[in-house]
Amino acid sequence: MRVVIIHVVRSGETVYSIARQYGVDPRRLMVDNGVPETGALAVGQTLTVRFPRQVYAVRQGDTLSSVARTFGVTVRQLYRRNYQLGGQDTLIPGQTLVISYLGEKLGGITTNSYAYPYIDRRLLDASLPYMSCLTPFTYGITASGGLLPLEDGVLLSAAGALGSLPLMHLSSMTEEGQFDNQRSSLVLTDAQVQRAFIASVMETVRQKGYRGVDVDFEFVPVQERQAYVDFVAALRRELAPMGYPVLVALAPKTYAAQPGLLYEGHDYKGLGAAADFVLLMTYEWGYSYGPPMAVAPIPQVRQVLDYAVTEIPPGKILLGIPNYGYDWPLPFRQGETRARSLSNQEAVALAVRYGAEIQYDETAQSPFFYYMAEDGLSHMVWFEDGRSMEAKLLLVSEYGFLGAGYWNLMRPFAQGWTVLDGLYEVADPQT
Repeated sequence: MRVVIIHVVRSGETVYSIARQYGVDPRRLMVDNGVPETGALAVGQTLTVRFPRQVYAVRQGDTLSSVARTFGVTVRQLYRRNYQLGGQDTLIPGQTLVISYLGEKLGGITTNSYAYPYIDRRLLDASLPYMSCLTPFTYGITASGGLLPLEDGVLLSAAGALGSLPLMHLSSMTEEGQFDNQRSSLVLTDAQVQRAFIASVMETVRQKGYRGVDVDFEFVPVQERQAYVDFVAALRRELAPMGYPVLVALAPKTYAAQPGLLYEGHDYKGLGAAADFVLLMTYEWGYSYGPPMAVAPIPQVRQVLDYAVTEIPPGKILLGIPNYGYDWPLPFRQGETRARSLSNQEAVALAVRYGAEIQYDETAQSPFFYYMAEDGLSHMVWFEDGRSMEAKLLLVSEYGFLGAGYWNLMRPFAQGWTVLDGLYEVADPQT
């Protein structure tokens, strides 16, 4: 039996009728899928349905830790199987906890995601039990090649409390929040600057308790391709005695000599060998200034994966997964139209608001819909749902990857975590 069934809502159905159909708790169905208190559904939206194998009614004096010990599970597993807890350990007598669900999972998975310091703390706490690692975004580079600071205290505290391994994120971002390859060039081409930069990184790792480093230098020019590999190798040599890994984010290439500033400086084979792990940034085919399309269409994603495994061992790869969608005003005009980024739950709310029917592109394996706004403009929305997330996560098992990396945790997506927990057992590095 599958751990998760993905139900597509039909006209006239309600949360309660669907819950009766499957014999599950309607309240849990709502929480696990981010359905609002009104119970409003859009035709074509998905609901993930899981079937408890073992449940427990909380008694006076119980704690989450005591319940976990009684049943031989971890606290993080209880959080993942009970999204309604929101990462909080407060229990109420009479409350029902799911200890386990029916069905067999595909195996284990390592997960990572990113968050800005201003993330809503409730959203962060609810999401972290599904993340093996948390990567605060981002430590950039100063104009002189130094390390830009980051106010990451809240993120690190939450990661420690909820058992996610913290990774330090290095990028070529400026004070203004833009990627600048002139900043990374300072670090890659000046040996003295590089030594000082790595020393600053190591000091930050020690002071703040990071357990690894995630490197994301984008738009690296082709003439610095080998220098980037050498920098990652040097950083890894510093971290290896501490047992801490180096992860490198890679642009979504489909062949080695792929032209374009985004791709030319990323040597899959070289960086794959220099780093402990890599993240394939397999998203942004649909993007703010591009024409309406899926953010991560499966055929295009597969092209990247098929190339990647010829250069990098699959066990070192994290598949990049988007946790967002886009809303395009129509007609699309190149150079003029700009799509608005939105959460997957916000996308469904838009479909409910305008009475739009959500459709599913079987080729891209992504949902979309059209709606007419109050200003008379037609819009097209592409986003992620239970079906599209399942399609992406199944690639992890198919290709034998280490796991998945999500961009990012800033938007709520309860259904996405339900699908993840239904398919895999998330690695808990600190339990």
